[in-house]
Amino acid sequence: MSQIIIKDTQIVNEGQIIEGDLLVKNGRIEKVGGIINTTEATEINGYGLHLLPGVIDDQVHFRQPGLTHKADIASESKAAAAGGTTSFMEMPNTKPTATTQELLEDKYQIAKDSSFTNYSFYMGATNDNLEEVLKTNANTVCGVKVFMGSSTGNMLVDNRETLDHLFSNVEMLIATHCEDEQTIRRNKALWEDKSPTADHHPIIRSVEGCYLSSSMAVDLAKKHNTRLHILHISTQDEIALFDNTIPLKEKRITSEVCVHHLYFNADDYERLGTKIQCNPAIKAKKHQEALFEALLDNHFDVIATDHAPHTMEEKAKPYGQAPSGLPLVQHSLLIMLDYWKAGRISIERVVEKMSHAVADCFGIKNRGYLREGYWADMVLVNTEKSYTVHADNILFKCGWSPLEGTTFPCSIVSTFVNGQQVFDGQEVRDLKAGSRLLF
Repeated sequence: MSQIIIKDTQIVNEGQIIEGDLLVKNGRIEKVGGIINTTEATEINGYGLHLLPGVIDDQVHFRQPGLTHKADIASESKAAAAGGTTSFMEMPNTKPTATTQELLEDKYQIAKDSSFTNYSFYMGATNDNLEEVLKTNANTVCGVKVFMGSSTGNMLVDNRETLDHLFSNVEMLIATHCEDEQTIRRNKALWEDKSPTADHHPIIRSVEGCYLSSSMAVDLAKKHNTRLHILHISTQDEIALFDNTIPLKEKRITSEVCVHHLYFNADDYERLGTKIQCNPAIKAKKHQEALFEALLDNHFDVIATDHAPHTMEEKAKPYGQAPSGLPLVQHSLLIMLDYWKAGRISIERVVEKMSHAVADCFGIKNRGYLREGYWADMVLVNTEKSYTVHADNILFKCGWSPLEGTTFPCSIVSTFVNGQQVFDGQEVRDLKAGSRLLF
């Protein structure tokens, strides 16, 4: 494999920014910082640019197999690469659901042939597949996914005895979607005859429902000393469930906040309607503001997207018929860099929460940092050139984004996966450069 050298750039890594060069050899980082002299490497001018570790997104839905009219691994990993995301972890609620070892491995084979970025897939838990779950290899699979509230598909695990068995027997990371099903059903019944619209979504999928389920998951994890990771926290009330007094690597219970819960609030339903309908729901502005503060003070450990595309035809249906979920993986880094430019967060913290901490949280081997010997998953960013989201530059298979018309102050110049330049600032090259993540 050829060598690449990024010359004279701003390297953002491990809490600092240093000026210098970075050399890649055989897909891995050979040397970081200072002036590196070589005549054997292809030179890329990094002057005026920032070089970041590639984003690792621990929660996406790429819809393959079975739902490929919405998305597939090739199309969505291509969009991810264009947005600076170099690794993803994908959810099991496809068709068929990844709830056996054979079906899980089928997804890995698809990704091996088609993914532009690195990949891992969660094993799905149900009320009756504990034996299959326990066969999962913690060194080659990112975790076990438990839907403790119904969302997409039929994977709701609502049996307390089953949850106890899962939390007491599974030794690898358990990632949970937490919404209390009984609360949601009760709220739905209250609105059944009142023609609810999208702005009622956070009332039906309420703050109470989120807190009841998340607190139960935390209680189970503490009882059994389970390695628990709670996905997409959406309420102020849940923040106190998480500890910010110990280092991430010592935590047994971790949490995630998603870019849409940071970027949108309930006022946006009037403008965007079901386009921003998702589970758990985007809630009132006070929750949005509290989530950002909890990210900054380390109650939340990582940032993700929960990228969940549907066709525009599906999303245009009335509330109650429109599916939940929105496409985000192409623009998540731009959203967070927008907050950096606005003075809300440092670029070093953006890198920490979207790359370093994800690698640490999941124990990903040799990724998430710009370190010598690590795989060269990197993104070059122009922090002075703006980028506007248009229908013609959206790479999601669904072809739309709730961010259309939004201008971000930064832009993605290049994305490298395993040392290969997959995105050159104009197009994603036909390089299926991704590899299976190891833990």
